[in-house]
Amino acid sequence: MRGFLGSSVGVTCAAALALPLTLPATPARADSSTMTSEAAAPGSTQSLPLAPLTRRRGSLGPSTQTQGLARRNVRPFSLVGVIWDDPDSELNGRVQVRTRAAGTGDWSDWQDVETHNDEHAADPDTAESASRRVHGSTAPLWVGNSNGVEVRVQAEPAEREAADPLDEAAPEGPRERRATLPEAAALPGGLRLELVDPGGDPPAPDGTRAAGRAGGAPSGLRAKGVHAKGAQASLPDAGGAKATVIPALSRAETLRTYFPDGTSQRRATPYIGPRPSIVTRHGWGANENLRERGFLYTKTVKAAFVHHTASGNKYSCSQVPSIIRSIYRYHVVSSGWRDIGYNFLVDKCGTIYEGRAGGVAKAVMGAHTRGFNTNSMGIAVIGSFGATKPTDAALKAISRLTAWKLGLYGADPRGKTYLKSAGGNLYRKGKNVRLNVISGHRDGFATECPGRLLYGKLGTARTTAAKYQGR
Repeated sequence: MRGFLGSSVGVTCAAALALPLTLPATPARADSSTMTSEAAAPGSTQSLPLAPLTRRRGSLGPSTQTQGLARRNVRPFSLVGVIWDDPDSELNGRVQVRTRAAGTGDWSDWQDVETHNDEHAADPDTAESASRRVHGSTAPLWVGNSNGVEVRVQAEPAEREAADPLDEAAPEGPRERRATLPEAAALPGGLRLELVDPGGDPPAPDGTRAAGRAGGAPSGLRAKGVHAKGAQASLPDAGGAKATVIPALSRAETLRTYFPDGTSQRRATPYIGPRPSIVTRHGWGANENLRERGFLYTKTVKAAFVHHTASGNKYSCSQVPSIIRSIYRYHVVSSGWRDIGYNFLVDKCGTIYEGRAGGVAKAVMGAHTRGFNTNSMGIAVIGSFGATKPTDAALKAISRLTAWKLGLYGADPRGKTYLKSAGGNLYRKGKNVRLNVISGHRDGFATECPGRLLYGKLGTARTTAAKYQGR
């Protein structure tokens, strides 16, 4: 196994979108029953190959240690990222971009793009990793409506651990970094700049096109045995292809919808929070023709991993559907994944959005926390929270969402649970790891995600979620 970077920057979870090394024995698959068409423009991706920019002293040709593109005019785009051919190769270096605002013609300052995402590529022995479409990729960066770009990628010496971080003698939990050794820098082959246009916005979500009480479930469909294995088919789903919002329910309505009288779960009142309002994929304008058809389910939801997208904080809440469409397109078209990897996304105004397709109430297997995607869900807060505090609205949304979704599967937000590692840079494959039911990405993987300031608020989110559940 490769050692992991000793950089102080660490790795982020922006694209922590890998399926685990080992899936459940027979993961449940369901064919997509409806594929929607979009009324708005579907968006596009410009993929531009990078070229060497400088010459080494005494060399006859340009150096491959610095690549990029000089300033140029391009078609409109709003999100940038860099990809390369081999998903198993690391980009040990610095990626910076400048962009020209389409409205004013002003050029931005140089902005850094998070590069440490190689560990978040698809895991070995999965359909995603076997696909020839998969690339290595940086985190995506939201820059807003732009029509000019300049990029530079500079290789930097990599540092690797002199000792195996998975030493069995080490205590359970994140390890202290050991002495590191520098390695020669080399940029991966096939570097390309990806410029993503999210396309036009769909109609604004409103109550006129909301899903039904059960989230669009057919009349009479009720959740029987939602805590039991194989219960996926009976859970109310987001249903109607044209619904833009799944409406919020009171706690009493939530109990009647998901735990109707007469089921074994109603022998005692379940601990569950009221279902929050959720903007559906149709609501944020997902082009369902981009993703792979069909869904992959796991058995249950025992834990929620909180992430940040690391895509920057310079956005308005009205731009969020465009941001999510851009991230979705970047993950699927540029990076080669089957769908957006997070199960849910939350913006700074506290709006909750459906992520990976398959049903908001169901245990959809995401690709958000390498090694721990089985029996968990991933929630990404849009933004970067290493130096910026998350909003109270975003924290409240995390609490409301986890109180409801974890409550469907009998999980206590303040509690602990065990998940089996599928392999990563903290825990060996097959190890049973004790984790908080609401964890940060860094609890399962050596990463800065979800950012220091968001991670520090997870204790408050656990307490608040438990209160919503009536504990």
